[in-house]
Amino acid sequence: MPTQPTEPHRLRQVAESFGEDSERYDRTRPRYPDAMIDQIVAGSPGTDVLDVGCGTGIAARQFQAAGCAVLGVEPDARMADFARRGGVEVEVATFEDWDPAGRAFDAVVAGQAWHWVDPVAGAVKAAQVLRPGGRLALFWHVFQLPPEVAHAVAEVYQQVVPNSPFNFQPSTQALDMYRVMFTKATDGIREVGGFSAPDEWRFDWEQTYTRDEWLDLLPTQGAMTRLPAAQLAAVQASVGTAIDAMGGTFTMSYTTVAVTVTRP
Repeated sequence: MPTQPTEPHRLRQVAESFGEDSERYDRTRPRYPDAMIDQIVAGSPGTDVLDVGCGTGIAARQFQAAGCAVLGVEPDARMADFARRGGVEVEVATFEDWDPAGRAFDAVVAGQAWHWVDPVAGAVKAAQVLRPGGRLALFWHVFQLPPEVAHAVAEVYQQVVPNSPFNFQPSTQALDMYRVMFTKATDGIREVGGFSAPDEWRFDWEQTYTRDEWLDLLPTQGAMTRLPAAQLAAVQASVGTAIDAMGGTFTMSYTTVAVTVTRP
């Protein structure tokens, strides 16, 4: 798995590249644990949810299914259009520049998105729009590729993109690598003030992928979305060979982590 650059919110070309193939993104990206969705809803004073960086509406639809009214904020108009077709109301803007127009929410959530937001400006905006007792919940999937697949990705990626800001060196400590993002989020919240002490929730689960399923998901990752077709094909070929050698399938270990606070 890749580590993110130190300040990913400054890499706007990457942040706004996921809409290149919105249908693929929505089809392949994993959903969030229902237990986490339910815990966020149960810990909020009501059911009005603001989804920051809502993308194609994956998390938004899950909150809708849990009985929430959801408004999405998404900087990529292509992703926003896809989310609207799925029944999610979306306004196109970066969260830092978005105008809440006096609206307030019971929960502000961000799935796989808060690292694209300035952590201080984002916390300021969240504090402005949360009702008393409202919850800010920022969550990410942390995944651990099998060593065979991780080494294949790292080797070919360094060959085709030697100067990439992303680091694909395999590691057995995926959660530790993501800790940088969690820390930046909590530091931003603490700097702004006006929130409870940050809490961290963990949800462990697994998902089995076939070779074709993983190669379908691979182009939606931030390190891959802007690769020229030939370079992407080289990465997919190498990874596909590694998965074939494992029997054509593998099981991914996921941990979904939520960093969450409330506004007293």
